[in-house]
Amino acid sequence: MMKQTKSKDNIYDAIYDIVRCVPRGRITTYGAVAAAVGLKSGARLVGYAMNNCSNIKPKVPAHRVLNRTGLLTGKHHFDPPGKMQQLLEKEGVKVKDDKVLDFEKVFWDPLQEINF
Repeated sequence: MMKQTKSKDNIYDAIYDIVRCVPRGRITTYGAVAAAVGLKSGARLVGYAMNNCSNIKPKVPAHRVLNRTGLLTGKHHFDPPGKMQQLLEKEGVKVKDDKVLDFEKVFWDPLQEINF
């Protein structure tokens, strides 16, 4: 597990590094990313980081981060709001009624997939 950092910039950078590792066609959750950076109850902080990553380089695939049930809760931060679903579907992720189908099949857990 990554060492928890204190400054907002450092923790955001750690979050962005994890999200950049999510493969095309896979999704993860705010909570899974939070756990991977050492923040057990930091899902909301991950959401804030995703909301602030539009101009970050290298690019952060925020569309691959969803809530714990597979809902596209961050879609209203995309322009237009349907863009999050479009990006996921372009990668082969099936979405219906703002929810990822086969959630368990496409879920990517950073704690399982990345060697810390």
